[in-house]
Amino acid sequence: MQRGSDRLSVHRDDEMKHELQGLLRSGHPTRSEEWHDPEPAAEDDPEVAHGPVTPSRAPTSLESVRLELARILGRKSFPASPRELTRELRGHQAPDVLVEALEGLPRQERYGNVQELAQALVRARETGPEQYA
Repeated sequence: MQRGSDRLSVHRDDEMKHELQGLLRSGHPTRSEEWHDPEPAAEDDPEVAHGPVTPSRAPTSLESVRLELARILGRKSFPASPRELTRELRGHQAPDVLVEALEGLPRQERYGNVQELAQALVRARETGPEQYA
């Protein structure tokens, strides 16, 4: 039973189905005007499929480390020591690379927010673990 609340008529629905058949069958746009087609991804676009830090590679920039930490940790996680933050990261199934980097920080430090923690992780990565030994 039709209630009459459709935006388009039955005839327009059939017309739209006919217009889409070529696209659905071919798998690519069928329009002759290029400006109708969606723009393809650029070469310098960031990868979004796996996020900024993937398990196979270590975080490299301050922004990517901060973004990954903020995605996993909440505001209520701070202030905290590296041991507490490591426990929190493991509880949220964080990438092993991130957890291992956090385990390398000095145990007596306390971090007040994600920015401080990200800076410490990047600094430790650049200087190496021998600084804290």
